[in-house]
Amino acid sequence: MTISCIGTGAMGGAIMRAVCKKFDVKQIKVTDKNAEMGKKFAKENGCTFVATNKEALAAKYIFLAVKPQFLSDVFDEIKDDIGAESVVISMAAGVKIEKLQSFAPHARFVRMMPNVCAQIGQAMTAITCKEDITEQELSHVKEILEAAGKVEEVPEKLMDCVTAVSGSGPAFVFMFIETLADAAVRCGMPRAQAYTYAAQTVYGSAGMVLQSGTHPAVLKDMVCSPAGTTIEGVAALEKNNFRNAVIEAVSAANSRSIELGK
Repeated sequence: MTISCIGTGAMGGAIMRAVCKKFDVKQIKVTDKNAEMGKKFAKENGCTFVATNKEALAAKYIFLAVKPQFLSDVFDEIKDDIGAESVVISMAAGVKIEKLQSFAPHARFVRMMPNVCAQIGQAMTAITCKEDITEQELSHVKEILEAAGKVEEVPEKLMDCVTAVSGSGPAFVFMFIETLADAAVRCGMPRAQAYTYAAQTVYGSAGMVLQSGTHPAVLKDMVCSPAGTTIEGVAALEKNNFRNAVIEAVSAANSRSIELGK
């Protein structure tokens, strides 16, 4: 499979770094408006840097790691040169396939939403497409993205929610880890040790949810002994509207994703 990526920033770079580890780097091209950054990425990962966006179109699977506000400019440059056999995979938050097709009517698109955990091969990525993408092509897109973590196909109507939960979610989790560590420091634990305890606790807890298939509420109840320490902490979180704060954060991110797509 020939693969290319327009953009080697935080998200595009994370995805392509994982892809370069799994697939033949001789078949992978990248480009970036910051040529020095693009060249550095290519050198570090063994793939090929090309100087222009048009040169990156010489691939079956073309990843578009471009922010929504820059899509119009990029498509003005490349829309007439996208091959009929190519599949363009956009990771622009909030931008629907219908809008992508308005930029390049003859192109065929897969829309994706990864997250920053792709940097360690633990991304949660959602993909969606229309009927013009074949089953084999969609299977290939999944295979490529599985280099960076877990991949699921979802209906496009869920993509704004995906953006809010798994796209923005790592930032919320990082804030929780930081806060948990701050609390540990307040209670006397050294800072470096506090981050280790907080991060490993979140990591292990997430693993229990995924591996056991048990409802999180049941797992929470397992930890809450009668009149124990944990139930006191849970009561404090409830008193301070912990659940509502998380729901409001996801809802705000979801609304912003919708706005970006207009």
